[in-house]
Amino acid sequence: MKIGFIGLGNMGAPMAANLLKAGHEVTGFDVAGVTVEGAANAGSAAEAATGMDAVITMLPNGEILRSVYAEIVPAGAKGAVFIDCSTVDVDSAKAAHELARAQGLLSVDAPVSGGVGGAAGGTLTFMAGGSTEAFGLAAPLFEIMGQKAVHCGEAGAGQSAKICNNMLLGISMIGTCEAFALAEKLGLSAQSLFDVVSTSSGSCWSVNTYCPVPGVGPKSPADNDYKPGFAAELMLKDLKLSQQAADSVSATTPMGAHATEIYADFVASEGKGMDFSALLPLLRGKSRG
Repeated sequence: MKIGFIGLGNMGAPMAANLLKAGHEVTGFDVAGVTVEGAANAGSAAEAATGMDAVITMLPNGEILRSVYAEIVPAGAKGAVFIDCSTVDVDSAKAAHELARAQGLLSVDAPVSGGVGGAAGGTLTFMAGGSTEAFGLAAPLFEIMGQKAVHCGEAGAGQSAKICNNMLLGISMIGTCEAFALAEKLGLSAQSLFDVVSTSSGSCWSVNTYCPVPGVGPKSPADNDYKPGFAAELMLKDLKLSQQAADSVSATTPMGAHATEIYADFVASEGKGMDFSALLPLLRGKSRG
């Protein structure tokens, strides 16, 4: 396939590289001038979308997504599928779908889970919204860039699933960090707590796969001075999106709201540029009251 890839940042570049390795022809564009070895370089987003079988975007926010789609949709080829892998607000995702639909193009909102490591390793999970036909066209590309793709429903459903998932992840990581900080002050070793929790009722991904304690469990950012696999400011972005969505449908999410406040304080103090699991050393240094 001829694929245009717009947004070659920490996530987009390795995703594009995996498509190249699979034998697809990729033309890339990034406003920062980032390039991917083996990919053709376009001079604009519209150029990257022209004449392509598929156009993939990985962009920072909904405002930029709307702007880029306004530029690239008119350049879309008949029969092309537009796949947006950004994490944005649901309204912007639906607006992008509408722009594509008005031009007679198929589109999928398909945010991802798995971080930079998943992008590099081709093990991402895609949460997709759009028609069955559009998902069918995108699915072979998801299989290259990830290990699982779930068709969650119609336009915007992928973004809805992503923000619900990440709200839960933010809440669970806070709970995990609190538990390990408490255990330390009670004189319980982190390894002992991990051995118990990872096989009991407190078990969760934040413990089993991404433990925030260095040297405990599988290797995680905690073992690399909390350099981000998933940055704290990105978690804050997703939590804010979850609360924006909750407001739009009058959903009560007290834990999600509190998690948003905690990450906002963390990013404003010392968390910017650190992994979202770096809450643990912050909590270790705090006393109650």
